[in-house]
Parts: sequence; C-alpha cells; structure tokens
Amino acid sequence: MKKYKSQPVSSSIQVIDRMVTLLDALAAEGSTSLKVLAAETALHPSTAFRILNSMILHGLVRRDEAGAYLLGPHLLRLAAQARIDQDLRAIARPEMEWLRDQIGETVNLTVRQGDEVVYVERVSPQRMMRVEQVVGSRAPLHVTAVGKLILGEAGESVIDDYIHRTRLPAYTVNTHCNRKQLLADIQASLTRGYALDNEEAELGVACIGVLVRDASGAVVAGLSVSAPVERRKLDWVGLVQETAHRISAHMGYAG
Repeated sequence: MKKYKSQPVSSSIQVIDRMVTLLDALAAEGSTSLKVLAAETALHPSTAFRILNSMILHGLVRRDEAGAYLLGPHLLRLAAQARIDQDLRAIARPEMEWLRDQIGETVNLTVRQGDEVVYVERVSPQRMMRVEQVVGSRAPLHVTAVGKLILGEAGESVIDDYIHRTRLPAYTVNTHCNRKQLLADIQASLTRGYALDNEEAELGVACIGVLVRDASGAVVAGLSVSAPVERRKLDWVGLVQETAHRISAHMGYAG
C-alpha cells in the first residue's frame, strides 16, 4: 500500500497539506473508504473525516451511495477547464503569430475570470515601441474591448449585476463610468461584431477585440490587438475577425 505523505514546505499551511495528500490518495484509488484513506495518508480517521467533509461542501470530493469517497464535480470541472485552456493556447498561438505578422502589433488571448479578463497568451512584434500585456495580468471587463463583448454576450441583467458590484471604477478619463455609456458601447460592439478600447484602460493604448467560441458556440476566450493609439487602424478588424474565426473553427465551432 502506497503512503501519501505531505512534504514539508516552509510557510505551508498544515490543513492544505493534508487536503492535498487526501486528494492524491483519492486520485490514485478512484473510489475508496475513510479507513483506507486514513491509512494511506497516515492521518487520524477523525482528522481525515473532517477535511473530507469540508471538501465535500466545496465540491472537491463526493460520496457515492455506498459511502465511498471520490473526486468531486468542482475539482473535475477545474481540471477540465485547465485542459481546455492549455489546448486553447496551443491552438491559438500559431494563428496569433500569423496576425502579428500581418499587422506588426501585439496580439493577446484573454479569458474571463470573475469580473476581469486574464491575459493567458501573447505574441509581440519585433519593434522597439510596442504595447506589452504581461501574461497573467488582469483588467476589469468594462475597460477592455474583449471584456465589453463578454458582458454583452451575457445579457443586460448580468451587466447590471457587474455595474452594481464594481461601480465601474475609472482607469482613465475615457473609461465608461456610467451605465448608459457602457450599455451604448456594448450594444454597438455586439452589432458590428467587434469592440474597441479607446484608451479606456490606459492612456496612449488602443485595442480591437473579438470573441473566440467553442464547438457549442459558447465564448471561451477573447482575441485582441493592442497598439499605441496613433498606430491602431480599423482596417485591421477583418484580419482580427478572420483569426478569431480560425481559432474558433479549430475549437470545433461551425458558425
């Protein structure tokens, strides 16, 4: 029987170490009892029981009809999303490089996380003056071209909830800080099939954004071009849309 013991890590939190140890054991066993988990992790049964119950509440673990423990639905969804994100970046990057070579500016791939977009991939041109969006950085939905389209796809009630939660903080003098302005911009963006960031997140920077979809038609990402405002050209829109369409087609979208 393999023992799953947490490794000592400086500044570690013991309960998290124990939780990970239990998840490792569950992943190896597939479906098992409290007795087996306690033995394999060297945890006291009462300790293992408490941690497992807490993970059940968060969907990380579940119990079947026989009382055996298994990995939970929330954990499986997170794993599936990680695989989708990895596949998406691998699929998107060659297309992003093609777009970068056509227009000579930075191309970004973003996904939604809560009230923000997260930059998950980027390709940059070989020029001294360029816009650099750091992979892993975040921006509020209402100040980005892609974010406005994501809000629009979700519908007006979702937009109102977002406005209520965030209060639309200003990042520049061009940020839409009231409902009427934001809704008008979102509706115009949905109608024409692309959105603009006109120095709304950062002065001097302008973007063109479109959406990427999966086989079901659901929005899985946003594709955008970032450039100094004086270089951004609306002539690029067709190329940006074409690139997003090719990425979506690779993801199984037939629309």
